[in-house]
Amino acid sequence: MRYVARLEYDGTAFSGFQVQSTGRTVQGELEASLARLSGGRHIRVAGAGRTDAGVHASGQVIAFSWPGRASRRELERALDASLPPDVAVGRLRRAAQDFVPRRAALRREYRYTVWNGPRSPLRERYALGVREPLDVTAMASAAGALVGRMDFSALGGWHRQPIRTLHRVRVRKSGRTVIIDVIGDAFLRQMVRSIVAALLRVGRGEATAEDLAIALRSPGRAFAGAIAPAKGLCLRNVRFGPPQTTGW
Repeated sequence: MRYVARLEYDGTAFSGFQVQSTGRTVQGELEASLARLSGGRHIRVAGAGRTDAGVHASGQVIAFSWPGRASRRELERALDASLPPDVAVGRLRRAAQDFVPRRAALRREYRYTVWNGPRSPLRERYALGVREPLDVTAMASAAGALVGRMDFSALGGWHRQPIRTLHRVRVRKSGRTVIIDVIGDAFLRQMVRSIVAALLRVGRGEATAEDLAIALRSPGRAFAGAIAPAKGLCLRNVRFGPPQTTGW
């Protein structure tokens, strides 16, 4: 039986979603739990996004094929109970046997949170603390240069196909919190964090919207490859096309 579910995790103590040769990963924890529940079988878990070390998720999507006899509800409860405190799986739903979240996803929605106030250990576990005032209006204006289909090599890791489409880049302020939402079809490695670093540069008055537009067209990495810390980034939602699951 092929199942799909939404996943939430605190990425602070993880080396990323994808299994690696060293370091604790979200995929590794999921597969270890499934192995315990299936009598030692290796069950591959596929994710919709390969979040980097320290990046969180409230709307990651995973899929796996279950070979056991447990019912969906029994497996759902057992899996959630076997996972560590920083990972939680949502309701399991049946999926087509060939369903792979990463391939089927049409849009991914990320949010970056900036705490633009006095030092706050609790807020800054999941947000970047910035003490100096930020010009949010200038940041929102500069974000317009990022919307559309283009080569994002200047704002991401190398990829043989660097063309991506961003549908929306929204910057807004709520009290002392600055929220940056980025929605796109797919992303290059560290692309969202590079976008945030560039917008923060504009917000501090260190660059203009025109500087950002020029940097996008440059052959090298924009602004010396600056990236924002991972702790402020969260994968919030993944959108798919025609229903790929039963009751999704």
